[in-house]
Amino acid sequence: MLNRVKQPLPGAQPRVRFTIPPESAELGQAAAVEQPAPGAMFRHPIYLGFMGTVGVGIALFLNYIMANTSQLLLWIVTALFISLGLDPVVRWLEQRRVPRPLGIVLVLASLLGLVAMFFATLIPTIVDQTTQLITKAPGWITDFLNSDFFRQLDVQYHVIDTLNTQVEKFFQDSQAVGGIFGGVVGVGSTIANGLFGTLIVLVLSLYFLASLPTMKKWGYRLAPRSRRARVEDLSEEITAGVGNYVIGQVCVAVLNATYAFIVMTILNVPFSVLLAFVVALMAFIPLVGGMVAAVIVTAVSLTAGWQTAVIFAICYVAYLQFEAYFVSPRIMQKAVAVPGAVAVISVIAGGSLLGVLGALIAIPTAAAVMLLVREVFINHQDEH
Repeated sequence: MLNRVKQPLPGAQPRVRFTIPPESAELGQAAAVEQPAPGAMFRHPIYLGFMGTVGVGIALFLNYIMANTSQLLLWIVTALFISLGLDPVVRWLEQRRVPRPLGIVLVLASLLGLVAMFFATLIPTIVDQTTQLITKAPGWITDFLNSDFFRQLDVQYHVIDTLNTQVEKFFQDSQAVGGIFGGVVGVGSTIANGLFGTLIVLVLSLYFLASLPTMKKWGYRLAPRSRRARVEDLSEEITAGVGNYVIGQVCVAVLNATYAFIVMTILNVPFSVLLAFVVALMAFIPLVGGMVAAVIVTAVSLTAGWQTAVIFAICYVAYLQFEAYFVSPRIMQKAVAVPGAVAVISVIAGGSLLGVLGALIAIPTAAAVMLLVREVFINHQDEH
């Protein structure tokens, strides 16, 4: 009975795997077929015109594909960015004799567990504080409308009459009222697309993280053999810099949000948990994220008094200076180094092209471009 179980099933075949072809050891083999003279084919006008037409057609086809799959390409870039950020942790586990598949499972399980614990703790607090904000907002509006400043403004510019007139016009316009319901449907579809995109990004991140060494080997094989070692060194340096940058940015964001939460708790700033979450998100945006978070939290701190807002602004701006000169250099010492002007330009350009994701990957991309310029173009110019 045991022998029967051990025997393979009738007709069973091993699974076919897509492997990299072995490198050829014979580099100096001459082609058996006689090659045409260089540029001979391009001298014929019909051939040249045909190939030019084919090239334009391929370019238009690629442009059509890029225009209609932009969302998918954005998901792929996000997943690749996440996988490059998690790869240093997986490689660190591999150095501790943990198999790569097990290391990937441990890293993803730890990440998902931390995210689940974070949101399980955060969401009830956010819901509670958001409810308080909605409840208190009418009182704040009433106090503002009854203030001397608004009364003087209304006497001079008739603000209340203008608002009443605009509200009546809005509700009399059927298209505007219908747009509200269309906006609600649009918000629902946006949320659904966001959840679907999150699932796609998680699945792609898992596959990219599992097959990242194989993907690198395939990429290196696309380069000429004489330059393959150089391409591999540059690619490894770029990917290592991106991974260290992602991990460092996460550490900076956590420290930033923790400090802001402690200061807000001491000063009794309202909605401290919600604002700490906003600070953490803003900290992922290089250069400008910290100042945007400072403006948002300071504006909310004004509800507790201008003294509270001033104290928080001083403490948080001081921490940003401390972070810029002491925290970030030590955390990012193995990551990327980009001059300030290049960093600002790259963040603005990345944000304009891809939004928040573009701002996040702008600095690693700029560092990669600068590395290639330094190691390839400048070296080539120095040799001539």
